[in-house]
Amino acid sequence: MKTFENIDAKSVKEAVALLQKFHQQKKNAAVVGGGSEYLQLMKDHVVEPDYVINLKTIPGLDYIKEERGGFRIGALAKLADIDEHPAVREKLLILSDAAGVAASPQIRNAGTIAGNICQRPFCWYFRSSNFNCLRKGGQVCYTITGDGRFHAILGGGPSYIVHPSDTAPALIALGAQIKIAGPAGEKTIPLEKFFVLPSVDYKRENILNPGELVVEIYVPIPEAGSKGFYHKVRERLAWDHAIVAVATIVESAGGVVRNARVVMGGVAPIPWRASKAEEFLRGKKLNEAIATQAGEIALEGAKPLKDNVYKVKMAQDLIHRGLMASA
Repeated sequence: MKTFENIDAKSVKEAVALLQKFHQQKKNAAVVGGGSEYLQLMKDHVVEPDYVINLKTIPGLDYIKEERGGFRIGALAKLADIDEHPAVREKLLILSDAAGVAASPQIRNAGTIAGNICQRPFCWYFRSSNFNCLRKGGQVCYTITGDGRFHAILGGGPSYIVHPSDTAPALIALGAQIKIAGPAGEKTIPLEKFFVLPSVDYKRENILNPGELVVEIYVPIPEAGSKGFYHKVRERLAWDHAIVAVATIVESAGGVVRNARVVMGGVAPIPWRASKAEEFLRGKKLNEAIATQAGEIALEGAKPLKDNVYKVKMAQDLIHRGLMASA
């Protein structure tokens, strides 16, 4: 691990100013909350910052507050606290489920919601110091001709990474918004607009600019008559990233779908929202045939690699299962 300087920030404003200053000095700086993932990337020489800005020393960023119509969740709220929060379990339908299967119990007790959303790509070529892959500034995405069994089947190219967050698909299905602090002040955007496809810019995974950091997530409470589903398939039950994950929220009345959200994880470089499947579901009465057709529509355009064709059927089946759980 490269030698670095740790700085304990006392406020969001200070953290933003430090990030901006180091960027202007052309120094590598990063912010950490729980730090569980970033520390491992440092040990593996995937990232080598000159400065690490510790956000845990900023008071009051770990809140979970219910207000009329939704929840405000601070960037440093721990995954375990979100999983165990009674009102989140009752009213946000699937967020506690997603937080409860992220990583291991030890990591959930340290890992934060912002850290989970801002995770780096799940790709063994990217996370290995032995490969100077495209995402790390090289010329080649080794997945194309290498081992791509867990990689993207949707939205891939020129890089075929997958986004590893468990909470992001659930939050997008819930219509969450993310608040970002930066040199110009604060801004709030839909979470689904936070992520960046490799075809847009393969050098980044999200829209955060130098000097910016995530400070809050806002999650609206689903409308009455809504049901949710979240499940991920993983290689190891104890702890692993999702091979395929599906989050669904279905609002219905009289058995007829009024609104639906279908979001997949583990299949694309970003949490993948199946908008065409959502449109197809509106106004229809959910049954086995409709749920099957929605799964097929959601995977239209999939371009699996030679080793991950299986993901297409797995995702279709999970969507079918999620929709029927809401029927």
